[in-house]
Amino acid sequence: MTSLFPMFLKLEGKQVVVVGAGKVGESKIAGLLETGARIRVIAREATGLVRDWARRGTVELELRPFVASDLDGAFLVVVATSSRTLNERVCQEAQKRGVLSNVVDVPDLCDFFYPSVVRRGDLQIAVSTAGQSPSLAQKIRQQLEKQFGPGYAEWVAKLGETRRLILASDLDDQRKLDLLHSLASREAVEAALAEHGELAPELTAKGDRA
Repeated sequence: MTSLFPMFLKLEGKQVVVVGAGKVGESKIAGLLETGARIRVIAREATGLVRDWARRGTVELELRPFVASDLDGAFLVVVATSSRTLNERVCQEAQKRGVLSNVVDVPDLCDFFYPSVVRRGDLQIAVSTAGQSPSLAQKIRQQLEKQFGPGYAEWVAKLGETRRLILASDLDDQRKLDLLHSLASREAVEAALAEHGELAPELTAKGDRA
């Protein structure tokens, strides 16, 4: 398989189409809700939760078969159906229009993959196996969740505020760079986590041995 290029996409205001609204489709929609994307769902049937999102205006839901024109103006499409024929058709129509596509659990029909993600405020750590083993990606995510506790969210927010102040200061460029590096140093990490009582076990152990 061709090597993947990792990136984080801004979807705010962009049209995202989801084909299929069963339990799998529901989970994919849930992952898109906080992105600010305009989510349009096309499906013959939908779970109660997807219907509820539609009633609240969170997503646009159309209970009918997929047609090619559903992809007009779309930025990307997520396909979550059990029909290989339909999956391939949606993928082909997406390719014609230059629309990025992801067919759940069918790596060879995907332009991109859903990673397993650890979220701590603005800190996001994504793990992907390019669709080869979602279970492994999930296990690694669980390990990272223990290593990077909730305290990172507040700390990263403070780092952002301090960074903006440093960049707006009259300090010379080298001094700014030195300060920015010091903010993310091991000592700074340990101090920030200690404030929240979340010092990573491996860091504590190393400190005890020093």
